[in-house]
Amino acid sequence: MSIETVTRRPGSSAFWRGARLSLPVIIASGPFSMLFGAIAVDNGFSVFDAFFMSATVYGGASQMVGIELFGHQVAPWLIVLSIFAVNFRHVLYSAAVGRHLAHWPLLQQAAAYFLLTDPQYALTESAGQKGKVSFTWYMGAALSVYVSWVILTAVGALFGKLIPDTKALGIDFLLPIYFLGLVMDFRKRPLWLPIVAVSAVASILAYKFVGSPWHVSLGALAGVALAVILPPHHSGVVPIEDETEIEKLP
Repeated sequence: MSIETVTRRPGSSAFWRGARLSLPVIIASGPFSMLFGAIAVDNGFSVFDAFFMSATVYGGASQMVGIELFGHQVAPWLIVLSIFAVNFRHVLYSAAVGRHLAHWPLLQQAAAYFLLTDPQYALTESAGQKGKVSFTWYMGAALSVYVSWVILTAVGALFGKLIPDTKALGIDFLLPIYFLGLVMDFRKRPLWLPIVAVSAVASILAYKFVGSPWHVSLGALAGVALAVILPPHHSGVVPIEDETEIEKLP
């Protein structure tokens, strides 16, 4: 189901339209939030500590990296640096979606950037190509994932021993499949294929020669570098003033 189909559905508020779009993300990320809670407790965190980290850091991959390093009693500055390396891509996401949020008050923008995740970026960017993104719609999509992530972290921390091996069940492949679907939503952009290809190759090479978690940010930077080098008129990004407004601010 496309963004446009959902956002045009009559009889439903912008918030719930956004919330419905988040359901695949909740299903895909749920096992990982519970797995994080279980791993956090195994590494010396209390249930509240695990809950609090999910509520404040709110970065799945960076939380996993941070908790593993904490369990190995790594120096705090190295834990912070590793988390920054994993989450650096969010700086790029913020720069990309900023033009869609610029008309919001500063407090609303701050809340939106805190809740900005990989799927939220893709949903916002896709909706922004078709019209003005409202704060209500954004919160509907973002808060649904955030609340479920925090709650399921606590569930995992409480009942972690009951969680099976996600790799044995193939659950760990749900998020990559979902992210692939999000990437495919941008396939009509002129530079989509070369940017995706360059990012993928750079990420694989970085994973092999540099290691995790740096390969995530390096792959993203390679794609950004290609987009900067190539002529702007090939970017496929439509100016906001020329777009058709779908979402109306409440």
